[in-house]
Amino acid sequence: MNEPIIQLDNVHLTLTSRAGPVHILRGVSLDVPAGQPAAIVGPSGSGKTSLLMVMAGLERASSGTVAVAGRQLAGLSEDGLALLRGAEMGIIFQSFHLVPTMTALENVALPMELAGDADAFETARGLLEEVGLATRTDHFPAQLSGGEQQRVAIARALVREPRIIFADEPTGNLDSGTGRQIIDLLFGLRERRNATLIIVTHDDHLAAMADRTIRMADGKIVGDETRIVSTVRAVSP
Repeated sequence: MNEPIIQLDNVHLTLTSRAGPVHILRGVSLDVPAGQPAAIVGPSGSGKTSLLMVMAGLERASSGTVAVAGRQLAGLSEDGLALLRGAEMGIIFQSFHLVPTMTALENVALPMELAGDADAFETARGLLEEVGLATRTDHFPAQLSGGEQQRVAIARALVREPRIIFADEPTGNLDSGTGRQIIDLLFGLRERRNATLIIVTHDDHLAAMADRTIRMADGKIVGDETRIVSTVRAVSP
């Protein structure tokens, strides 16, 4: 088995509120091997999105240790975390977070432009072609369907060839047919890149497509099942 690319040991996350401290994660320990597709499932409020946020360095653990790609997140500054995300991670959210005044091409090229990449637009065009949007590059988000907007967001998440792809309810704002196309696309991209894929979802059918299902309740892991899943999937263009 591949070495873990994500390691959590006794991670707690406690946030403050007017009513007092709220315990979000309670002693979570988890290793994710490089290249594994895994789904995190559980009811609303179970802590699954918070777990993804902690793994991605978007939320700092209150205690315990989090290591990603061999780096201890607790020892990194905010700038250091941003650099690690840029080098190792692609993050896809339920809301597409596209810039409405930019075309699909400009949205995908933006992070590369900010990094000073001279080939930003050429790379962005190739990624949009890979996710099936070669003819929609000059369209603005308002001119795209929900599924097309999510494809743009996926292309943007892949600009740095990340070893880890995080997806938080990536089909939550889509109808079932479009959602299935997006999931097929994500799994196909993961296979071609041999990336680690972590999907947060409430959809057991989607979770069954992953090699591993991590089930959460009340801020704890209450189930962790690994199985062999066929790599042959109908991948959307």
